[in-house]
Amino acid sequence: MCCRNGVTIVLLKYSFLLIPLKSRSEEATAKNENRVLRKMKKNNLFNKVGRDILKKELAAEPFERITASFYVYHPIDDPQSLRDELFMAWNKLNIFGRIYAATEGINAQLSAPEHHWNKFLETMNSFPILKNIPIKKALQDGKSFYKLTIKVREELVAYGLPQDSYDMKRVGNHLSAEEYNKALENPDTVIVDMRNYYESEIGRFESAIIPDVEISKDLLPEVKRILGGKEDDQILLYCTGGIRCEKASSYLMNHGFTNVNQLQGGIIQYAHDIKGKGLKSKFIGKNFVFDERLGERVTEDVIATCHICGASCDTHTDCKNDACHILFIQCETCGKELDGCCSNECQAFSKLTVEEQRIRRKDPSQVVSRTFFDSRIKPKLN
Repeated sequence: MCCRNGVTIVLLKYSFLLIPLKSRSEEATAKNENRVLRKMKKNNLFNKVGRDILKKELAAEPFERITASFYVYHPIDDPQSLRDELFMAWNKLNIFGRIYAATEGINAQLSAPEHHWNKFLETMNSFPILKNIPIKKALQDGKSFYKLTIKVREELVAYGLPQDSYDMKRVGNHLSAEEYNKALENPDTVIVDMRNYYESEIGRFESAIIPDVEISKDLLPEVKRILGGKEDDQILLYCTGGIRCEKASSYLMNHGFTNVNQLQGGIIQYAHDIKGKGLKSKFIGKNFVFDERLGERVTEDVIATCHICGASCDTHTDCKNDACHILFIQCETCGKELDGCCSNECQAFSKLTVEEQRIRRKDPSQVVSRTFFDSRIKPKLN
């Protein structure tokens, strides 16, 4: 052991053994840190606060908000990464809303604090896909959203169409409010409402065809069937903000329709334009919106009736029975009499204790609900 070479060999042996052990330890630590960072990042990219708390915080805000919407059809290679980046950017600005990202583009309805509006526009322009795209402000601001939700979806509009049935590079002509009004003067023009029946119920263009469908997947085949034999007629499409008409127009053109047109910016932009330019509105009633407001008035016409008593009314509400939540139209009188429920049965069920409701929900024969076992998105009350 006193041999110098022997000592060297031993030292080299232990050095050789120690180095890999230290590296494995460092590697394990690094992996653990990365897992923690990924978990922290994921937790920071989703809202974790309950609805009731969020609504109370929204009601207590001392500032005004601007509700707006936009969409763009453009290929996105990695919608999940874009989703995460948008959430980080907009969450810092206290922006709320419902945003969908897909490989085909992005669709957004959101609410921004008024004092952060310019900063929001800066974030929009910082993303190449969102730079300089049109943003439509709501007709009436209000408490539209109470949290930020951004999801990745297969489609921006759930039409469920085969990809070879449309081509987003080939869509219908976009008509301004003036052009749309003029086209409506032609008696041979065919106008189609591309929204759901419950949206059309409270507001629509007077001569529009309202397809009798309840889910988006059924809409385009039904529209094509209705328009059969009118392939060369002037077709006018409209929807809330324009996005549903984009793919719809492409679908119809791909199936032989030669003169397909759509309302530029949808009902929202149309309402802004007729007010700003002093035009006559050929859209009557309210524009249904998919947020807490449930509608914004375009004209003073009330074209719907209360689903309970038949009185003139165009106010949508959700049944206050937590086992129901059907969307329906209810006047103020019926709302008071039924405590915001859609029926006497739902009213009685809603007054049960939470524990009793929980027990009855486990037994289908005791559940009082018009939607509990219904696959339709927004079932009809009657």
